[in-house]
Amino acid sequence: MQQVPFKPRAYEKAAMTVEGLEESMAERFAAGGKKALMEIPGIGQGIAEKIAEFLDTGKVKEYEQLKKATPVRLDELARVEGMGPKSVQRLYKELGIRNLKELEKAAKEGKIATLPGFGKKSEEKILKGIEFAKGSGQRFVLGSLMTRIREIEAALSSVPGAEKVVVAGSARRRKETVGDIDILAASSNPKAIMEKFVSMPGVMSVIAHGETKSSIKIRPGINVDLRVVPKESYGAALNYFTGSKDHNVAIRQLAIKKGFTLNEYGLFRIKDGVKGKSVAGADEKEIYKILGMDWPEPELRENTGEVQAALAHKLPKIIGYSDLVGDLQVQTNWTDGADSIEAMARAAMARGLKYIAITDHTKRLAMTHGLDEVRIKEQWKEIDAVNRKLGGKIKILKGTECDILKDGSLDLPDEILAKLDVVGVSVHSFFNLSKKEQTERVLRAIANPHVDILFHPTDRIINRRPPIEVDMDAVIAAAKKNGTVLEIDALPDRADLKDEYIRKCVEAGVRLSIDSDAHATAHYAYLEYGISQARRGWACRSDVVNAWPLGAMLKKLKGH
Repeated sequence: MQQVPFKPRAYEKAAMTVEGLEESMAERFAAGGKKALMEIPGIGQGIAEKIAEFLDTGKVKEYEQLKKATPVRLDELARVEGMGPKSVQRLYKELGIRNLKELEKAAKEGKIATLPGFGKKSEEKILKGIEFAKGSGQRFVLGSLMTRIREIEAALSSVPGAEKVVVAGSARRRKETVGDIDILAASSNPKAIMEKFVSMPGVMSVIAHGETKSSIKIRPGINVDLRVVPKESYGAALNYFTGSKDHNVAIRQLAIKKGFTLNEYGLFRIKDGVKGKSVAGADEKEIYKILGMDWPEPELRENTGEVQAALAHKLPKIIGYSDLVGDLQVQTNWTDGADSIEAMARAAMARGLKYIAITDHTKRLAMTHGLDEVRIKEQWKEIDAVNRKLGGKIKILKGTECDILKDGSLDLPDEILAKLDVVGVSVHSFFNLSKKEQTERVLRAIANPHVDILFHPTDRIINRRPPIEVDMDAVIAAAKKNGTVLEIDALPDRADLKDEYIRKCVEAGVRLSIDSDAHATAHYAYLEYGISQARRGWACRSDVVNAWPLGAMLKKLKGH
């Protein structure tokens, strides 16, 4: 907001790297100090000092000074589409706007439209963005919490007497967002595990502290509930607290029909209207088995057909978390990525991937220094050189994330697209077109015979930007006709496609790709969340092209 060249981008790249790390920054700092922080790509001495200061004190002095100079709620205002740092600063200076409430008031009173450079359309867009931000509620993106969840699981598992500790609720079902976090434990020493829970580092407040149930609040303001249950009830409690509510209702009704009653304490036989002894409870899978069902993976438990499929022993063998062998959307420092082609390739190798596609942005996205026809050919030379250097240990494919223009034409000419291994296309502008215009635009793009994949098909950013108005049934039908792959973008705040569209693709025979959309080496960790999304959409390994060997994958892309 102070128009300082380069510095914001340096912090942004560092943040991109840090948010993708699987290890805790606090643990790294505790083990090796600032030197260990500076070993992370993109983190120099200055940023390392700021991180160390925050870990030591919970604050950063420079940040506090900047907040005093411009006392705005950037976290609130940034949730409104189009409200970047420059707009926030301008509106603060011109109208004194500091938070979402003041922004809404000024927009409704027509004050923003009178400012040069804004106008009536900008004001209307801001009002629309405010409504979306308010409507998104207090749900948190799961991918932004999983590292912390795993830290809590590990901390509680280390307590003597803790036999089992696992996250339950919507986090276990791998929903895109969660309203709170449920942790379930079986322990012979409930008091010790509760004491550990309420005294962990990072606890903002203790809401409740009991013998078998406690509740805390952690950053970024989400509640975490811990329940400790006897070992003999652990499976039934896990089933109950995993949900979903609709799935649980269906399972309980089934239990009643079969002469049982099911609750969080166990599965009990009913005889002559009287509840007898528990026949299962310690093991979740045993409950389903006694009810005559196969065990449904937690991601499937939404009462959308999984109960009937489990009874018929026809549950799909959904894609596994280690099934991907490639990543077909990877950005580098040729455009808005943080790392080089070689660094991205080596990081992919370290994760066991066999191939990646370099898909930097194209020229229309000037803010990313997008590639034109000349620069993309220069990039090809570097890809060839790195492939030679790595000696076949991984295959780096030549690709693009080619911008779809307003009329559905593409940002690179066909003669360039024809020479690429992987052509991905995506919408990055004109988000507010009518449904008819937007659909026609996307359909024209994927009808291009050189196009292989439609990246992040609905362009949503969870809690920040709604999906574009596009007829996804028509897009899925066109993808089927043209042999186009639809992407599941694994960035946690995209999770695009939604599970309902993934399932439609599976049913229609439209192939999918699960891509990290990596902008830094650490971002390959996001593939986990794309796989979660695919599993929620009932996708199997055979549905996902980058779970296939390189030759089969390329044949699918270039065979249509």
